[in-house]
Amino acid sequence: MHYLEELKKWLGEITEIALLLVALGVVVEILFGDAVPFFGGIVANLTQLLNTLGENGLVGLIALAIILFLFYRKKATA
Repeated sequence: MHYLEELKKWLGEITEIALLLVALGVVVEILFGDAVPFFGGIVANLTQLLNTLGENGLVGLIALAIILFLFYRKKATA
């Protein structure tokens, strides 16, 4: 079981790094536009994701609630 705990810790750290990179990409794209390599299209993709969740009404709201629950649950147990 020790291996599973280590795997959960590693996945949690990788998820945090990915979220930080997304936040960095949003800031870079806002400041410099789409011309920056490796960060192009992040704002458009996030906008499309939010529009998709919004168009689905209650299902989108439930999906968003599940995603937020999973993120906050990880933080509480870490």
